[in-house]
Amino acid sequence: MESKLQLHGFNNLTKSLSFNIYDICYAQTEEQREAYIDYIDEMYNAERLTQILTDVVKIIGANVLNIARQDYEPHGASVTMLIAEHELTDGEANNEESPGPLPDTIVAHLDKSHVTVHTYPESHPHDGVSTFRADIDVSTCGLISPLKVLNYLIHSFDSDVVTVDYRVRGFTRDVDGTKHYIDHDINSIQNYLTEDTRNAYQTIDVNVYQENLFHTKMMLKNFDLDNYVFGVNATDLDPAEAQSIEDRLRREMLEIFYSRNVE
Repeated sequence: MESKLQLHGFNNLTKSLSFNIYDICYAQTEEQREAYIDYIDEMYNAERLTQILTDVVKIIGANVLNIARQDYEPHGASVTMLIAEHELTDGEANNEESPGPLPDTIVAHLDKSHVTVHTYPESHPHDGVSTFRADIDVSTCGLISPLKVLNYLIHSFDSDVVTVDYRVRGFTRDVDGTKHYIDHDINSIQNYLTEDTRNAYQTIDVNVYQENLFHTKMMLKNFDLDNYVFGVNATDLDPAEAQSIEDRLRREMLEIFYSRNVE
C-alpha cells in the first residue's frame, strides 16, 4: 500500500507462508542409505529445529508462548511454537517487497500466531536416491509478512528444490469501515529473496492476484555430483556410473520441481 492504513481496531489479516524444502542425495548401498538417514535425523533433530524456529520468531519479532517438539521413531522430527504478538510503534511495520535477513544477520521485527516444522526422510526402494523433505509453516496476524524469514530458512537447510506458498486471509477495516483484504504490495515471492539466491535457482511463479495467492517453485541450477553422493567420492566412480547417478538425481529434482513423474 502506498500509505499506511488507518485501521478501526486490530489488523485481522492472517498471512501464511508454507513451503517445502527438499535435499536430494545418492546412497548406493543399504548401509549408505541408513547412514544418510541417520545423518539427517541427527542434523535436523528436534533440538536443532527448535533453534531454527527460535531464530524465525526473532526475525518476526514475536514472543514464544509454548514449544512442542518430538523426535520420531524410526525417523523424522516435528516442532510447533505458539507465539504472541506485540503492538508495533510507528515506523516499525516493514511490508515492502525486499529480502529478509540471512542466518548471520538476525534482526527483530514483529508478529504472531504459530510456526511449525516437520521433517520426512525417505529413500527410493531400488534406485539409490534418498530425499529429505522439511515442511515449514509460518503464520502471523497483524502488520508484517512472514516472507521476511524466507532467506534465513532456505539458507538453514540444504535446499535443492523449494516450493513456496503465501496467502493473505481475511480482511481488516479502516476507520471509514472499508474492508481491506491485503495491507501490502506484492507481485512475487521472489522479491523477498536476495539476488544471489534468485541467481542460484531456476524459478517459476504461479500467482492468483485477485485471491491474494502466491506460489513460487525453485530448483538449484548448479550441479556438482560430489555434493550429492553419500559415503563415496564422485571422482572415485566410473565415468559411466557417475553419469548414470547424475541422471537419476537430476530426474528426481525435475519430478519434484514439476510435481509429476518423468517417464
